[in-house]
Amino acid sequence: MAKYLVIVESPAKVKTIKKFLGPKYDVAASQGHVRDLPKSRMGIDIEHDYEPQYITIRGKGDLLADLRRRAKKADRVYLATDPDREGEAISWHLMAALKLDPEKVSRITFNEITKSAVTESLKHPRDIDMNLVDAQQARRVLDRMVGYEISPLLWKKVKRGLSAGRVQSVALRMIADREEEISSFIPEEYWTLDAVLDASGEKKPITAHYAGPADKSKDAGIKNSAEAEALRKALQGASYEISEIKTSTRERKSPLPFTTSTLQQEASKALNFSTQKTMRIAQQLYEGIELKGQGSVGIITYLRTDSTRISEEAMAASSDYIQTTYGAEYLGPAQQKKTSAKIQDAHEAIRPTDIARTPDSIKDSLDRDQYRLYKLIWKRFVASRMAGAKIETTQVRITATAADHTAYLFTLPCSRIAFDGFLKVYAPADEEEKDTVQVKGLTKDTVLSLEKLEAKQHFTQPVAHYTEASLVHALEEQGIGRPSTYAPTITTILSRHYVTKENKNLYMTELGEAVNGIMKKEFPSIVDPGFTANLESLLDGVAGGTVKWKTVIENFYPDLDEAVQRASKELEKITIQDEVTDEICEKCGRHMVIKYGPHGKFLACPGFPECRNTKPYFEKIGVACPKCGKDIVIKKTRKGRKYYGCMGNPECDFMTWSRPVNIRCPKCGSIMLEKGSKLICYNEDCGYVMNKSDVPKEEETAAAGDSAAKEA
Repeated sequence: MAKYLVIVESPAKVKTIKKFLGPKYDVAASQGHVRDLPKSRMGIDIEHDYEPQYITIRGKGDLLADLRRRAKKADRVYLATDPDREGEAISWHLMAALKLDPEKVSRITFNEITKSAVTESLKHPRDIDMNLVDAQQARRVLDRMVGYEISPLLWKKVKRGLSAGRVQSVALRMIADREEEISSFIPEEYWTLDAVLDASGEKKPITAHYAGPADKSKDAGIKNSAEAEALRKALQGASYEISEIKTSTRERKSPLPFTTSTLQQEASKALNFSTQKTMRIAQQLYEGIELKGQGSVGIITYLRTDSTRISEEAMAASSDYIQTTYGAEYLGPAQQKKTSAKIQDAHEAIRPTDIARTPDSIKDSLDRDQYRLYKLIWKRFVASRMAGAKIETTQVRITATAADHTAYLFTLPCSRIAFDGFLKVYAPADEEEKDTVQVKGLTKDTVLSLEKLEAKQHFTQPVAHYTEASLVHALEEQGIGRPSTYAPTITTILSRHYVTKENKNLYMTELGEAVNGIMKKEFPSIVDPGFTANLESLLDGVAGGTVKWKTVIENFYPDLDEAVQRASKELEKITIQDEVTDEICEKCGRHMVIKYGPHGKFLACPGFPECRNTKPYFEKIGVACPKCGKDIVIKKTRKGRKYYGCMGNPECDFMTWSRPVNIRCPKCGSIMLEKGSKLICYNEDCGYVMNKSDVPKEEETAAAGDSAAKEA
C-alpha cells in the first residue's frame, strides 16, 4: 500500500520516478497548471488590492478529483513540480486546488531525473517558498494586464486576433529598430590590397595584406579606386623584405557549459533548430528517454536555467572521465562565470546526468534530433571541464620599399594549434580555428619577390538582421525575460505574423510595423527595453523577499490604464491590406490574396462574402521544375515534414526532400539539390557532386534569390 504521494508536472516523468521510488510511493502528474486566471476577463480585482481571481482550468476537474482521492490515502504528499518559479507556483496552486493540509505537505525539487537526485530530494523536504510564488504571480498579473488592456485596443484599431505582450512587444521593437538601422545605413567604399609573393624555400606563394605606410602618422586606409591604383603603381616595382617575425602563444579558454540562452543560440547555429524546437527536444531528454536495458532515464539536467554552476558530484565524475579518456593534461580548472544580479543560481547549468553516457553509446535509443541535441550538450559540458587550447600565432611584418624610398607595411598573420585542449572534443559552430602553417619556413633572410598585387573593392556592411539566436542573446544581455520566456516570445511574434523568418533572419511584416508603431507611440514604457529590464529586476527582488509583489503592480497599472484610455480616444484606425498574388480565382476572376489561418498562409478570394473560394498557398522558391517547367514550391506531408514539389501536381510528379537551387549541373544540365555544404545533381544517373564554395560568384548571386524561409 502506497504511503506517500509524489506529484510532478509531466506524465512523462511518472514512470521514471515511480521506478526509482518503489511500491511505498504513488506518483501522479498535474499535467502542468491546474489553476489560472479566467480567459473571458482580466481576472484581477483592481478595486480590492489587485487580488488575482484564480479558477480551475477547464478540463482539469477529473484530474483534480483523482489527485484528491490519492492524496487522502497518503500519509504525506510531496509536491515535486519543476525547480523554478513557475514550478513553485504550480505547487502552491495544487495545495489550494486539492485543499491539502499544510502539515502533511512538503515541497521537493531535483535538478535531474535520476535515482540519486530524486531520492536525495526526499531527504531535504521544505515548505513552499512564497517569495518565488509571489514573483511568479507578479509576472502573470503584469502580463495579463498588458495583454488584456492593450490587445482589445489593437483589435479595434487594426484587426481582430492581434495581441500585445509585455516581453513580446519589446522583442518586436528590437527587431523593428534593427531593421530601421539597416535601412538607414549608408555604405562607405573602401579597398584592400594584397601582395602575392614568391618566397625562397616555400613551395607556394604567400599572400600578405597591406597595413599602411611605415610612417604611422599617415592614414592606412584606402578609400577609393584612385588611391588603390596609385598605391598599386607605387608598389609594383618595390623591394620586399621580411622586417620582423614575432611568435607568441595565447590560450583559448574552454567554453562554459550551456545555459538555456546559450543552448538555444548554439543549437540554432550548429543544428539549425528554432528556439521552440530546441526546448521541445531538451524537455524530452530531461523528462526521460527509454534506454535499452535501463528503462526510462532523464539524460540531461533541468533545461530552464541561467546558471553555469556545476554540482560537486558532476565535477568529480567529469574529472575522472577526462583524465581516463584523454589524459591528465586535458583536465582544466573549473570554469565559473561571474554571477550577475540577473542570474538565478538555484539551478545548475544544462549538462548530461551521467558523463559516461556518451552520445554514441545511446544513439540507438534516440531519434535523429534527440541524438544531435544530446551530442551538442554532452560535448559542450565535457569541453567546459577541459584545459584551454594553446594557439601559437606568428605575425610576419613585411616592408615594401618603393622607388621613391617610401616604406609600406604588409602583414602575414598565421596561427596553428599547439595544444588542442577542449578543441579535441568541441568547437563552437561559428568559432572554428584554422590550423595554418603558411610561415613554417620563413626567416628574415627569406628572399621575397612580387608575383602580383590584388586590389579589391569593398563596402561597409550594416549590422546583421536578428536571427532567433541573436535575438535570444540580445534579450538575455539586456536582462529582458528569463530562460523560460525566450522561446515562447519568439514563437508568439512569428505566429501572430508580426515577424517572418527567411534564411534564419527575422524580418518585420507590415502588420508588425503597424503594431510596433502603435506600441511605440502610445505605450513607450512598455516597449522600452530599460523599463522592461527594470521590471525583471523588481521581480527578482520579489523572489528574494526584498520587494512586495503587489507594490510592483500598484506602481505599474495606473499608468498603463491611463495610456490605454487616451489611446482609445485619440488613435485612428489602421487598415492593413492583404498581399495580392498573381493567382486568379477560377470562380470570379479576381486576384487572390494571402490570408493567415491557424495552420499558416492560405489563398482567399477578396470578393468574400460573395465569393468564398479558398485554396492552399504554396511558397515558390524561384526554381523551375525540371520535368514540366512550372514553379517548384514548398509543400508539407500530412505529418508536417517539408518537401519540394511541382506546382503542376498531380499532372507532374516531381518531388524531392532536398532543396533545389538555380544552378545547373555542369555535367548533364539538370538542376542541383542542396545537401549540407554540397550540391548534388537531381539526375541520379549522373551523380555529379560539387562543393557550394566552388560555385562561381555570378551563379551564387543568381541562386541567392531562390531561397525562401528555411525552417528549423
